[in-house]
Amino acid sequence: MIRPIIEFCASNMHHGTQELFDKLDANPEYDVIEYGCLGNCGQCDFGPYAMVNSDIVEADTPEALEKAIDVKMNEEDPWASLDLD
Repeated sequence: MIRPIIEFCASNMHHGTQELFDKLDANPEYDVIEYGCLGNCGQCDFGPYAMVNSDIVEADTPEALEKAIDVKMNEEDPWASLDLD
């Protein structure tokens, strides 16, 4: 199974996402990456957000973002039905 990739923008940390980043980064089941800029300035300026497997996930609070990230990671994998072996 491929680990989810969760990307955070360093410029978004002023919305309180640093604690969430640290929490997720401590989980060995995730690949958590912080970039100086993810190029999504609209989302970054507006509120907490992250990217999960290249999809933008946003919320009003860091707590809501954590829940939204969890929901996104638990969506059914569209590739799961393909036999890639």
